[in-house]
Amino acid sequence: MEFSIATILSHLSVDKLVPGKVLEKKLGCEEPEELEKLQIALDVLERIGVVTKEFGKYRRVVEEDVVEAKLRCSSKGFCFAIQDEEDADDIYIRETHLSNAWNSDRVLVKIIKEGTRRRSPEGEVKLIVERANPSVLARVVEDKGEYNAVPLDDRLLFELSLKQNGQPLEEAVNHLVHVNVLRYPIGQNPPLGKVIRVLGSDAETAADTDIVSSKHDLPQEFSDRVLQQAQSLISNITETDLENRTDFRDLLTVTIEQEISKELDLLIENAFTLEKTEDNHWRLGVHITDVSHYVEPETHLDREARKRGTSVHLGDKVIDLLPKAVHKCCSLTTGNDRLTMSVLLTFDDKGQVLEYTITPSVIRVDHRLTYKEVQAMIGSGTTKPELSDTLPLLNHLFFEISPLVKAQRLQRGGFDISLDNITSYFKDEGRIGAIASYATLPVLSLMTELMVLVGKVVAEHLTELQLPAIYCTQAKPDWDELEDLLKLVANLKLDFRLESEDELQSIDYYHLIQEFSKSDYEKVLHYLLLNSLKSDKYSQHPAPHFGLALPIYTHCVSPGQRYIDLQIQRVLKALFEHGRDRRYSRSSKGVELGSNTCHGQINWNVLPPNIQANLEADLHSLITHLNEREKIAQDAETDLAGLKKAEKMKDCTGKVFSGLITGVQSYGFFVQIEDTLVEGLVHVSSLKDDWYEYRSRHTCLVGRKNRTAYRLGDKVEVEIKSVDYYRQQIDLVTVRGGSSAVDEDFED
Repeated sequence: MEFSIATILSHLSVDKLVPGKVLEKKLGCEEPEELEKLQIALDVLERIGVVTKEFGKYRRVVEEDVVEAKLRCSSKGFCFAIQDEEDADDIYIRETHLSNAWNSDRVLVKIIKEGTRRRSPEGEVKLIVERANPSVLARVVEDKGEYNAVPLDDRLLFELSLKQNGQPLEEAVNHLVHVNVLRYPIGQNPPLGKVIRVLGSDAETAADTDIVSSKHDLPQEFSDRVLQQAQSLISNITETDLENRTDFRDLLTVTIEQEISKELDLLIENAFTLEKTEDNHWRLGVHITDVSHYVEPETHLDREARKRGTSVHLGDKVIDLLPKAVHKCCSLTTGNDRLTMSVLLTFDDKGQVLEYTITPSVIRVDHRLTYKEVQAMIGSGTTKPELSDTLPLLNHLFFEISPLVKAQRLQRGGFDISLDNITSYFKDEGRIGAIASYATLPVLSLMTELMVLVGKVVAEHLTELQLPAIYCTQAKPDWDELEDLLKLVANLKLDFRLESEDELQSIDYYHLIQEFSKSDYEKVLHYLLLNSLKSDKYSQHPAPHFGLALPIYTHCVSPGQRYIDLQIQRVLKALFEHGRDRRYSRSSKGVELGSNTCHGQINWNVLPPNIQANLEADLHSLITHLNEREKIAQDAETDLAGLKKAEKMKDCTGKVFSGLITGVQSYGFFVQIEDTLVEGLVHVSSLKDDWYEYRSRHTCLVGRKNRTAYRLGDKVEVEIKSVDYYRQQIDLVTVRGGSSAVDEDFED
């Protein structure tokens, strides 16, 4: 089992001694070589004062002037250590104080000079706790018979000596290769690597998914022991498995998936039922596959899923969280009994949740539908005879319940962002950070409403019962980034004003979007607004989610695709297996722990202290890791989209497009091409007709003689000059456009 120093430290506590045997189990160290590596690592950590050993047990030592951070380096050699806390200072690290750490490595930094109002604190790397680049994309060069790999990432300021590994390196010279790092630099010795695969003569000849997978070091396959454990799982459900589960097998049950889910054989995680209560209210059942039943903690399967953190979607290639053999047991396929965790939501006639219940369950899916099929069925009111029993359920779900739930969200200040392309396989907001609306497939957006609601009620329930949880949060957008968008809106003569960051609320985005509909550039403005949103972050403390306009929220509907959802499922499982439904065992009546009817009635600890403490420790150790894995997945998916856009624009070199100026700097201005939503740069050096000055106050470039201005919101026609495929940089030249600069425009 591979492990890093960061993984070891995540299992150690400041105030609690952890036996070595416990660490061995948590890290999955079984072979003698693995045990030896762990002991060496612990001995080194003890020697440098990061851990202390007492009575054969280990405890983490925290020093006041040492912080954990992630390195962000520049191509010029200097770096900053970025702390995990939102408002913590970035720490400047000189190249001589990097201690052979590389860009994106997680490190312990010792503060050697305190910061001032004008200067960042300065530090030096004390320990590299996790390497971010176990492999690199590089170009092979030859020098006097020696072969080196030069990383394409110009923030990695080194060359790797290449080890011969049976592949003739002379054939790889000047080719793009994926290099595995065998040894990091030690003293004066350079790093050593070996070529895993030759991707192509250059970036453009390599497959885009190969480039992205290699660049972000995404796992390509599962280890033999993980696959063996997955193969050993038994999908048959026993009578013991059904104990204390609610049986929903008699209810009409459907799954609704994207068309591509069938093509890629993706895990089906959610199913739906709908029934009338005695009070004539609708009760919606959202049934989530019970992955926790099959993937138990501290197993090889669990450790691999934890390491991956999330599935990654790269077009027609999916890097799964779990092997396909696990999918076979968990996937909610038609006609098979499946174990689930169900959330039952009872609605009033206005779409408000009157009551909800969370319960372990068993279901049997009757029909597997796609969104396109559902859209066609509810649009025409007809369907195939074999699906006729589903039509009432779908009509009630998408004509009554979902629109009312959406209205409730909009009423509390929510907003929708209009998108053309479906980019997420998640049923909730996924990595978009807000609810997306699709003109061609509105049922998909309506389904997202319901799944986000499930995340909201689960988060509320965990908080009310004071159970350990990981919450999904989203901070307000950065004012600096939003300010340019607001200037653009003003220049487009749209009626919206926001004076300060303190005033910013989710409902302001709703009002902005209403104004967008009055503009000819609505599509571009939605895209820019989406890019202004911050990424979701996981936290052990409840905090608002800006994009969903929720005070509290968690991810829980995709336990086979995201590790956080699996952990939330385990917390709920602990609640039902070990939770105390009454204060005293002799009390005759208890509360229903799975229902919101118990809220306000519990004044005791629901879980036994040892289980509560273990869950809290597990979740705490996960936060940083899962946030980083989500960031890597998002970067990889964004990279792939960027490469596809760059490839498309490469074929358009020399062609002219209409666009909107969306950013202006001293070195040029950025143009968003309307049709493709591709951004390119018109460099100031390409403006040959005049000498252009940058007016920062008014965010524009102005010609000294001809008084032509290029400002936010100006429409221009641009020609594609050149495209750097790997860096996804598009250089443009103006053909016509801009506006006339009047001196009065620049008066205070």
